Amino acid sequence: MKRVICTLSVLASLCAAAQDKPATPREPGHGDNNKFSQMYDLLATPNMFRTASGAPGPAYYQQQADYKIDVELDDKNTKLYGTETITYTNNSPDALEYLWVQLDQNQQAADSPSKLVDSQKMNEAYSPAGFSREYLQPQFDGGFKLDYVKDAAGKPMKYTVNQTMMRIDLPTPLKHGEKVSFSIKWWYNINNYQVIGGRSGYEHFDKDGNNLYVIAQFYPRMAVYNDVEGWQNMQFWGAGEFALPFGNFEVNITTPADHILDGTGELQNRAEVLTPEQVKRWDLATKTFDKPVVVVTQDEATASEKGFSTKKKTWKFKATNVRDFAFSSSRKLIYDAMAVQLGGKTVMAISLYPKEANPLWGDKSTRIVAHTLKTYSKYTFDYPYPKAISVSAEDQGMEYPMICWNYGRPDEKGVVSDRIKWGMAGVIIHEVGHNFFPMIVNSDERQWTWMDEGLNSFVEFLTEQEYDPNFPTRRGPAANIVPYMSGDQKFLEPIMSNSETIHQFGNNAYGKPATGLNILREVIMGHDLFDHAFKTYANRWKFKHPTPEDFFRTMEDVSAVDLDWFWRGWFYTTDYVDIGIADVKQYYVTDEKPKDKKQASIRKGRFGQEQGPFVYMVADAKDKAFDKKDVKLLNDFVNEKLTAEDKAGLKQPKYFYELTFDKPGGMLMPIIVQLNYEDGTSEMQTFPVQIWRKNNQSAIRVIATDKKVVKFQLDPKLQTADIDVTNNMWPREAVKTKFNNGSE
Repeated sequence: MKRVICTLSVLASLCAAAQDKPATPREPGHGDNNKFSQMYDLLATPNMFRTASGAPGPAYYQQQADYKIDVELDDKNTKLYGTETITYTNNSPDALEYLWVQLDQNQQAADSPSKLVDSQKMNEAYSPAGFSREYLQPQFDGGFKLDYVKDAAGKPMKYTVNQTMMRIDLPTPLKHGEKVSFSIKWWYNINNYQVIGGRSGYEHFDKDGNNLYVIAQFYPRMAVYNDVEGWQNMQFWGAGEFALPFGNFEVNITTPADHILDGTGELQNRAEVLTPEQVKRWDLATKTFDKPVVVVTQDEATASEKGFSTKKKTWKFKATNVRDFAFSSSRKLIYDAMAVQLGGKTVMAISLYPKEANPLWGDKSTRIVAHTLKTYSKYTFDYPYPKAISVSAEDQGMEYPMICWNYGRPDEKGVVSDRIKWGMAGVIIHEVGHNFFPMIVNSDERQWTWMDEGLNSFVEFLTEQEYDPNFPTRRGPAANIVPYMSGDQKFLEPIMSNSETIHQFGNNAYGKPATGLNILREVIMGHDLFDHAFKTYANRWKFKHPTPEDFFRTMEDVSAVDLDWFWRGWFYTTDYVDIGIADVKQYYVTDEKPKDKKQASIRKGRFGQEQGPFVYMVADAKDKAFDKKDVKLLNDFVNEKLTAEDKAGLKQPKYFYELTFDKPGGMLMPIIVQLNYEDGTSEMQTFPVQIWRKNNQSAIRVIATDKKVVKFQLDPKLQTADIDVTNNMWPREAVKTKFNNGSE
């Protein structure tokens, strides 16, 4: 047995900066315990409802809530009146003694405690209107006013309202497989969301006196009951959105006769609510795949907005297997649509907007909707619903099944800034994308905001880049999350935090999870493995209720990539990425023999290192005294032991570099290092994250090259969210960086 003995020579130009290492910016968020330990301590135990593979189990169930709703929009008084009949099917193995119904509109009630939970301080200056609204005027009262809750026989039912939740007590427990029907009558004052705030409401146009309504959370809605926590009856405080069961809807909406309206589901009486010419245009749109067809023109909308009809008409919709219902209505609305081919079926991409949104919306909105449906379908599943609607609602960005509200209009002079152009495109992609997460892959938004916002923001990033490679994407690229990750730990929470406890909501629930998924795809798993696993998760859980564990387990189950270290660090801690080059040493092969035994000291079974520019081979002398005749140069070994064929296949490295990497940050990550050669060329080498498995703080690798390296650089494309790139280069050099600020 022979050994190659490599003695070292310091590469002076590289080691010159070794003593000038930057200080660690701060301590990692968590200690350096075994970061590769499996996540049995964090994940729920698999069972018959949810398996260890991340798939639904043989006992998986979910409840069903079917609705028949009649509402009337009182445009003059900005009120909404409604009655509904809910038929609830208990598919769980449990007998239910009561039902929980969500009254989310109560968050707008005058006495809502949600107005009291945030800290306040006096501003140095107020607008008169703002001061009056805050301190002088009565609080707006937008909560539900319940007229009755009755059973199927018309008898009053016992119920208790607790803020945004209502418990309905059943006379006898509802057993597995049984149904119960009950009716509710209610009304509420609709909020001006630009003044009061809120995810729905109306926008008022002072110039013509009209309102543009975007109406959601407008009816009492069933809460989710599942195998994870029973009733999901967490209160709605304003940040955490909604958890809802699937069901079928029949909804009749009465409006002023001059309104144009669309909403969730398929319109059942188009010929009754549109003119014959508008119906013809709609029919043409269903056959037009290359551009939008204007169904209700700007001239028609302009004429309607002057009328204020006192007559009424009723729009009738049916929706199958949806979790919610929303609609938009106004006499100001222009309406265009185009057909999209998806998986052998035709889906309609639709936009509703006032003239104030043109020409931007007429040119862009529906085309962006169509692009979004195609791209999301590619990464998940073919969009199953008959349409997707984008509504121009200033100061909004909110999503519901088949319909969403999106901001972005030209200014009063018709000028569209780049900020508005790209911002509008991004919000349309994001909100239309929510049809997939969580409207179909129906996660619990009230508890885990990242499961819909983060996953959706990730696919939004992919969709934006396919829409335009120069799209100024905010969330997804690793460099953009650096300012957040390197921030004050007092204002950072793990992604796995409840919606209401997060300081920086956008970065935590949108940006960081989207970035993490992008890093998984680009750096850790690769496109093929990631895309197949992600698509499998989407298909396993479409029209079902996944949990974080289901996502984590599916991604590993489908890819055979152990990611517990990643979920643990990126999702459950506030650890940050910081990997640096601590030292570089050069080795090289010599043609000189050692002068004495001390110079050629060997330890059996190991490579030895001694001072001096020597690389040579020594026979295994065991315990006998050292003899210079036992020393053979590398060339001697090659010439004596290898055939001509063997020699022809040998590499011919001339330079040997020992790189020591350190990790001031607590978050694990693969090591990506670029070698820049003397001749101006470069090469990338990547070492998997498991290089840290036995030492969380440092790792050493030897790199052999046939060309001289003049610079080593870690993560040159900024793919890992490394918060300090000043330690990423050797020799050290001043680094100028400019990241996006990561703000909302």
